[in-house]
Amino acid sequence: MLKKTLVLGVSLKPHRYSHLAVHRLHMYHHPIIAVGLVAGEVAGEEVITFESAFAKAETHKNTIDTITLYLNPKRQQAYYAYILSLLPKRVVFNPGTENPELYKMLREHKIDYEVACTLVLLGTNQY
Repeated sequence: MLKKTLVLGVSLKPHRYSHLAVHRLHMYHHPIIAVGLVAGEVAGEEVITFESAFAKAETHKNTIDTITLYLNPKRQQAYYAYILSLLPKRVVFNPGTENPELYKMLREHKIDYEVACTLVLLGTNQY
């Protein structure tokens, strides 16, 4: 089953895991919203800036299956309200993004979360 995924913290640098995740999600045909500091393109997918994503938040509300995070916990703080407003089914905390403060908020909003690696989940057919 295809899962619309918002990748938060996409880098245009090919060696970054967020970049690889967009490629892998694209390869598996999951619909992607790629959000990063710099607009551009990864794997044929448009990367929009955080500001553009905020502007489109209302149109994405209740349409996102998964948000996969590639921002460290300190950088996540600025996006708490955005993440919660989208009402995703789940949030994936990739290595280095673990954040008990956000886990608590997600639980309060009845949003599931996983501490896992998106690349491993995709590669092992557990996504």
